[in-house]
Amino acid sequence: MSVLKVIEVLANSSKSWEDAARNAVKHASKSVKGIKSVFVDSQSAVVEDGEIVSYRVNVKITFEVKD
Repeated sequence: MSVLKVIEVLANSSKSWEDAARNAVKHASKSVKGIKSVFVDSQSAVVEDGEIVSYRVNVKITFEVKD
């Protein structure tokens, strides 16, 4: 039987929501091993002068806990 744990991570990108999700996984993988999946819980963007300048995601990252 596997034990899985879920953490919530907030990340951003100047390119896209997809890139923000990649940034979340990349950053989390520096300290968390065995990442199995990422679920994008919410998306938002920062707007300045009528233009999107930053994309934000709130993701849930699932990883396996080793014995």
